[in-house]
Amino acid sequence: MSTSRDQIMQRVRDALSPLPTRAPLPAWDRDLVHMHDTVTPTELWPLFAERLTSVNGEPCEDLTALVAILRENQWTHGYCDPALWPEVAVAFTDDYTVGITAATGAIAETGTLILGNLTTSSRLAALAPWAHIAVVRSDQQYPDIPAAITALPDEPNLIWVTGPPKTADVEGILIEGVHGPGRQFALRLDRRT
Repeated sequence: MSTSRDQIMQRVRDALSPLPTRAPLPAWDRDLVHMHDTVTPTELWPLFAERLTSVNGEPCEDLTALVAILRENQWTHGYCDPALWPEVAVAFTDDYTVGITAATGAIAETGTLILGNLTTSSRLAALAPWAHIAVVRSDQQYPDIPAAITALPDEPNLIWVTGPPKTADVEGILIEGVHGPGRQFALRLDRRT
């Protein structure tokens, strides 16, 4: 005769046991949508900007406009990747409460920024300040996730950032910026020749 406890535990064991037949993995090239077949390189930034905006990220192409936002919010202390400073210093006459780091890539399909150990000079600068600015180059834009995965360098750690971090842990109320920056900017900036 089994007890209620035995019955419950048997149900748990049954639920955790492996499935007799598993669904096959999708054929990568056949079953997944590849945006790179339909999107031209000139369409990547507008699509990325649209998708980033849809997850409350903030695309930016104008360094002067970005500095105006920083001044307006009184973000007056911060960190800038030393490799990026020569390109952005002209617009920054004060210190700012931001982190400015180089992105490894940007995915147009999802509005996702990719940050990596080899390109992001300070992981703390990308995750700790209230405002993070990820600098994206034109040659780092990918139409979709498969294209980004194929093109990514072999890095020990990558962070995929789709807008400011969000949580709804407390009473199902959505809160942004709890586990990282509350404002996530993507600045398209190409190297000066």
